[in-house]
Amino acid sequence: MARRPAPPIDGVCVVDKPTGWTSHDVVAKARGVLGTRKVGHSGTLDPDATGVLVLGVGRATRLLRFLTALGKSYVGEVVLGTTTSTLDAAGEITGTFDMAGIGLDEVRVVAARFVGTIQQIPPMVSAVKVDGRRLHELAREGIEVERKPRPVTIARIDVESTGEPHVFRLRVDCGSGTYIRTLAADIGEALGGGAHLRNLRRTAVGSFSETDARPLDALELLPMAEVLRDYPRLETDEAGVAALIQGKRLPMSAVTVKPVRQAPGTGTLAVVGTATEAVAAAYGPDGDLVAVVEPAGPTQIRPMLVVAATTQHR
Repeated sequence: MARRPAPPIDGVCVVDKPTGWTSHDVVAKARGVLGTRKVGHSGTLDPDATGVLVLGVGRATRLLRFLTALGKSYVGEVVLGTTTSTLDAAGEITGTFDMAGIGLDEVRVVAARFVGTIQQIPPMVSAVKVDGRRLHELAREGIEVERKPRPVTIARIDVESTGEPHVFRLRVDCGSGTYIRTLAADIGEALGGGAHLRNLRRTAVGSFSETDARPLDALELLPMAEVLRDYPRLETDEAGVAALIQGKRLPMSAVTVKPVRQAPGTGTLAVVGTATEAVAAAYGPDGDLVAVVEPAGPTQIRPMLVVAATTQHR
C-alpha cells in the first residue's frame, strides 16, 4: 500500500542564529530539521552576528519580501579608536586614533544626528550587487569599487556605557537595509576619529523578537496566520475568500479592517522606512491567511499575491 505524502509544512520559524553561521548555513540546517527544501530567510545576518533570523517555510517563502521590509532592532558595541577593513571586529585594523577624551555624553550627542532618514554607503562586505556582482565577492578578491549612498531610516539610537574604556553599547531601531557596522564607523568618524563594531545581535525583525526565537535544534513552526502579523489585517467571509482566490477585486465594505501591530518595546511601527503602508493581509473567517492585497482605487482592494491553500476553500 502506497504511503500518503506528508502534509505540506507552511509557516515561519524564528531562529536565534549562533555566531559563525551564515544565513545560508541556517537555511540548509533548517531544511534538514524540517524535512523540506522550501525554506528561505528574510534578510541576511552577518556570520559573526547573532540573534533573530526569520525563515519562511513552504507557502511562506512566497512572502519573504514582505518580511524583509520589516523594521529591525539591534544591539552592538561601537569601539572607538580603531577602524577595520570590514568595519567590524572580524577585519584587519586599518587605522588608529587617539579618542581618549571622548565620553558617553559626546557619543550620545553625535549618535542623535543619525536618527531619521540618512544616506548610508553600503560596506564592501555586504550583499549589495554592483554590475551584477555582490560586493562581498569583490572584497574577497581585494577589489574595492565605488558605492552610491542609499537612503535608510533610523528610528532610534540609544547609547549606553559598557564599563570598558572607549566602548559603548548601541541599541538601534531601523528600517530595512540599514548597516549597523556602517553606522558605528560613521559615528566614529563624526567624533573626529574612527570606530568599528563588535558583538552585533539582532533582537527583533518587526514583532518577531528574541522571545519568539529558538535554537536550530529546537525550531518552532509558527502558522501561516502569523507570517504577516505586522501588516494591517483585513478579515472577510467565505464569499470574499473565493473572490480573492480567483483574483477578483473586493469592495472595502466586504472586509473588516484591523490595526497593524507595533514592534515590541519601541513605540514604533514594525514596518519602518518602507513603502508598504498600502499593503495588507487578508484572512478568511477561519483565521487562515488568504492573500496579500493592495488598494484598487478608493473603495476596492485587489490581491497582489494569493497564498491560500485553495483546496481548503472548495
